[in-house]
Amino acid sequence: MRRNYNYRVMAAVKGTSMNQANQMSWPRVLAVWILIVLAESINGTIRQLFITPRIGDLPARQFGVLTASVIIFAIACVFVGWMKARTFPQQFRAGLLWVVQMVIFEFSLGTALGYPKERMLADYNLARGGFMSIGLLFMLFAPAIAAEVRCLT
Repeated sequence: MRRNYNYRVMAAVKGTSMNQANQMSWPRVLAVWILIVLAESINGTIRQLFITPRIGDLPARQFGVLTASVIIFAIACVFVGWMKARTFPQQFRAGLLWVVQMVIFEFSLGTALGYPKERMLADYNLARGGFMSIGLLFMLFAPAIAAEVRCLT
């Protein structure tokens, strides 16, 4: 009840309606996704340069899903409040946008780099050791988990 009161006060002070004060900021959700892509690009470059030569391609990609999940969670924790994703449905929609955008980005980049479609799909196939589907599932719920950890819900 106290949290709802705070939003009403904030809306009154800003001269906005309660509905406007509770709306998630889609441009901010997209900006956070761009930050995730940049962070993941750095993560992937480091993985390719230093980890893959030591442990091999598939184990490095599997390890990369774990490190990517940590990075995504950290970014979500920092920015979930800024995105104004205050309710579970808003947090879920933010995560869904991130997942859809990420799949489009991954397949576009993979195609541009000349990776065969089978190689890209293998990353999502658990039976073949691909953990990307787990990473995307985590990304879907990362805003909600981050909000819960930060006590924003």
